[in-house]
Amino acid sequence: MISGWTGLAFTLATLAAVAPAAAQTFTYTDMPIAVLQGLDKVTARISTFDAPVNQIVSFGTLRIEVRSCRKRPPEEPPESAAYLDILDDRPGEPAKPVFAGWMFASSPALNALEHPVYDVWVKDCRQLELAPDPGSEEQPDSSG
Repeated sequence: MISGWTGLAFTLATLAAVAPAAAQTFTYTDMPIAVLQGLDKVTARISTFDAPVNQIVSFGTLRIEVRSCRKRPPEEPPESAAYLDILDDRPGEPAKPVFAGWMFASSPALNALEHPVYDVWVKDCRQLELAPDPGSEEQPDSSG
């Protein structure tokens, strides 16, 4: 067992060796869409759905509002994180907050929704997909 000044010196040396790796910072880009996945534990059905930032989406009795969705650029280690506010809005009862906080796609159990019927986790953050302009499709050449 290491104790006293020797233990303190060992701890400081360990922290000094680990600190540069722990101090590494990553950049995140704000994205307008969170891709969420939900599990209904009663039916065992998994659903993947988009949740636009600052709009409420429903999953069962849950009302989910994504406040922020951020993603690292492709050249950095992959990670998506979203800040979620989740209410359980059962009929005949007042809506009850069941989760507020950051969820990380790479570590869904780190900060998980604890609910008896539903699980919800972040899969990704993404940009809006623009629908193709119907008039921009090339027309076949009818000249021959």
